[in-house]
Amino acid sequence: MNKFEEFNTLLVQQVGAKTGSIAPSIVASAAFGYQDAQEAEAIFAGEAALPLYARMGNPTNAKLEAVAAAMEGGVGAIATASGMGALAMVMTAFLKQGDEVLCIGGFFGGTYALVNETMKRFGVKSHFCDADDFGKIEEILAEGVQMVLCESVGNPNLKLPNLGRIGILCREYQTLFVVDNTLTPLIVRPFEAEADIVIYSSTKIISGHSAALGGLAIFRGVGEGDEKLRGQKYQPLHPFIDKLQEKAMIGICKKRALRDLGMTANAFGSFLTLLGFETLALRVERINRSVELFAGELSALLPDGYTLRHPSLATHEHHSRYQELYPDGCGSILTLEAPDKESAFGLLDRLKLVTQTANVGDNRTLALHMSSTIYRDFDAKTRELLGVSDGLIRISIGLEDPRVLVQDFVQAVL
Repeated sequence: MNKFEEFNTLLVQQVGAKTGSIAPSIVASAAFGYQDAQEAEAIFAGEAALPLYARMGNPTNAKLEAVAAAMEGGVGAIATASGMGALAMVMTAFLKQGDEVLCIGGFFGGTYALVNETMKRFGVKSHFCDADDFGKIEEILAEGVQMVLCESVGNPNLKLPNLGRIGILCREYQTLFVVDNTLTPLIVRPFEAEADIVIYSSTKIISGHSAALGGLAIFRGVGEGDEKLRGQKYQPLHPFIDKLQEKAMIGICKKRALRDLGMTANAFGSFLTLLGFETLALRVERINRSVELFAGELSALLPDGYTLRHPSLATHEHHSRYQELYPDGCGSILTLEAPDKESAFGLLDRLKLVTQTANVGDNRTLALHMSSTIYRDFDAKTRELLGVSDGLIRISIGLEDPRVLVQDFVQAVL
């Protein structure tokens, strides 16, 4: 069966119900009553699968988590208030003062700030490596870092990491491997590349409608035998593994982060996200086809001084990797390099179909000048590291006719 047809069937069947209310129910209560003292004790002990308190999740969140886990092939998931909430939950749950994280490839500005500024204040050290610098990657892994963090597609530098090769190294060096798959649900399968945790900003293409802020963390099952989390490096986590076994990572995140820091999703946002899941496969398939068509046609029409960047183009350094490892595309974004900030501003303001906003993965085509917005607080050296120049425009292709979008950009450039 075609991958997208498989997901069209799976997701719409997972979200909807056959009897009673077909659409998911919104459970808006912040607190839940217990039948008796014995039931309360069982719920708090994790022995009864009933709602405890909304900060630890509610039935609407639980529905979303079940759908997300089914999509990704994980043993469970946790819904959070945002994608940054999901990443912050994972990092604060698994890392402690003195630990180190290795970041590979390109990174969204918020992720870079969390890792390099916020986590640093709490004593967590970060290393950054290019997606292809495997000598340095292995050298740092050999030193004993506790976590590897990678985006499936660098945002906005559009570098494509070899997730499979990184996953093998993480297994060899017994290191937790976390993949932010926000741009590539369905088309990149991080668990198949030996990832341990998959992160999403569900605000993006999973929802698609810009109406629901949300995040997801999805977990593989903790195994027996040669299980990396059973090593000495993760000794503080062993009590959770001994008690919770396969679903230990969920308990680690709930007890060491979600409970105390409160990055929980709200029921209405989870409901809206579930509605997005029903059409996700249709939108992912169309948008990824449209990106390739848009990139191919617009790149041939740009005047001197303007450069379009996307891995589907032969000029991209990871074009062969794109062809080999990303057969269904690599998400909705591409970038357009204008000669300078003023040229970029003029182009953006002449576009007629495109919405200027900081989001990506929307049903509508979006664009934004990077250095004056998301990356304005970073110094020139950091912007260079993250692939952000003065003229860089990030584009996120939506559901519109890609040829009409090409025409719009051509008139805006010329």
